[in-house]
Amino acid sequence: MTLTKEEKQRRNAVLKELRAKHAGSIERTRERLKEQKAVRQQICRALRDGPRTVPEIAETSDLPAHEVLWHVTAMKKYDAVVETGQCGEYYQYVLAEEAGS
Repeated sequence: MTLTKEEKQRRNAVLKELRAKHAGSIERTRERLKEQKAVRQQICRALRDGPRTVPEIAETSDLPAHEVLWHVTAMKKYDAVVETGQCGEYYQYVLAEEAGS
């Protein structure tokens, strides 16, 4: 589907208006994504020293355990970390790239 010049201009005007209208929401989303990326980097740094449980990651990274659990769960879902066993009643996690080597 090829748009005419007028249709492209109209579409661009609508998009510009939407961006202006939702600028605050867009900025909040960007900030939230930056925060999440920083937390995941902290978790990855903690895991570079070998397998760790959620409480160990939380202690190493000075993050609340519930937040670490939330991020580790998401990272596991997207194959960034994998379970390698258990330590007591907690699962141990490693970075997926290190588990494959």
